[in-house]
Amino acid sequence: MSDSHIMNSYLSTAYLPPVEYIRVIANSENSFIERCENYQRQTYRNRCHIYSASGLLALTVPVHRDENQRRIDNVRIDYSKSWQKQHWRAIFSAYNSSPFFDYYKDDLYPFYQSREESLFLFNTRLLETILNLIGIENKPGYTQDYQLIVPESDFRESICPKKEVTHIRNYGQYHQVFAHKSGFLPNLSIIDLLFNEGPNSITYF
Repeated sequence: MSDSHIMNSYLSTAYLPPVEYIRVIANSENSFIERCENYQRQTYRNRCHIYSASGLLALTVPVHRDENQRRIDNVRIDYSKSWQKQHWRAIFSAYNSSPFFDYYKDDLYPFYQSREESLFLFNTRLLETILNLIGIENKPGYTQDYQLIVPESDFRESICPKKEVTHIRNYGQYHQVFAHKSGFLPNLSIIDLLFNEGPNSITYF
């Protein structure tokens, strides 16, 4: 099931990106992830949102704040705090009762055991795994220099935690574990859709 076709699209790197982000990749003839931009705080570059028992929960990958390494592909993950253990504990608590958590957990758990120094490479390898699990054949490329002028299909800043979904048509609601408490929450991390819908996730793109 496809949305309106996109010729070329540009995206920032993202940690467990939202459903909207994956829709852009799935519906683009060519998608490119920007690797030459400067890192920006409070974005999906190192943050995702999941649905916990208490509602919306943000998970943030800590990074070193080195002014000499601001370019996104030079940003290093900070392991001084046990964020991997905290993230996996939160993911387990949120989704262990979802229909497909046991089916996919072994594919994702290794990312919370090994240490990838680069945020960009960590996001890239995690994204590749997720696209394969969903069955999305379109795979993004990576920019070789910063794109100052890009087509209308520029999603680098528009897909942002502080902005509503406006670019890609919403396919409606799906099962969520805690919807009976807080209602349906749209555009969460792709793992929310994957753990709840499993192989059926592909039909949402």
